[in-house]
Amino acid sequence: MSELILFNKPYGVLTQFRKTDDRSTLADFFNDPDIHPCGRLDMDSEGLLLLTADGALNARITHPKFKLPKTYWAQVEGDITEEAVSSLTRGVMLNDGPTRPARVRKLDAPGLWPRTPPVRYRAAIPTSWVELEITEGRNRQVRRMTAAAGFPTLRLVRVRIGDWELGKLLPGECREVEAGLPRSGRQSSLTR
Repeated sequence: MSELILFNKPYGVLTQFRKTDDRSTLADFFNDPDIHPCGRLDMDSEGLLLLTADGALNARITHPKFKLPKTYWAQVEGDITEEAVSSLTRGVMLNDGPTRPARVRKLDAPGLWPRTPPVRYRAAIPTSWVELEITEGRNRQVRRMTAAAGFPTLRLVRVRIGDWELGKLLPGECREVEAGLPRSGRQSSLTR
């Protein structure tokens, strides 16, 4: 078994240890030179990031051939329609090609921590939440998918990678778990 760190990456933190300017990085939270992030999470996205010193475990988590599912909660601009949810479920066309089908469902607003800075508020435009489970990891994929469906993402939180969940971790908090190599193609409990 290997040690794996589950970390709730706050908004505005770069998923790297190297400091190049005054922006916050993983070095502000960890000082172990042996650990590395398993993949990435954009600076303006929040939530679950896995870190480990085990190269084989890192490769198994991040390599596309294993199709480890990742689950996100996205707050989108507008009241997302069933038609848009169906489109996302089938897969949408992006500038770098079509996405694989995803598991998607509309959510009630989840009880998350407040984001700093807060998501912009516009009285005339409602927002809604959607849960997406994808098995790809293209650059800014969820944001591009919701935009292609006509509902741009305002806030994005990753809540699960494979069998590992964010749980009750608050931004900047982490916990260590013992982890074997993950199984690929986990069956999701989401309904379409």
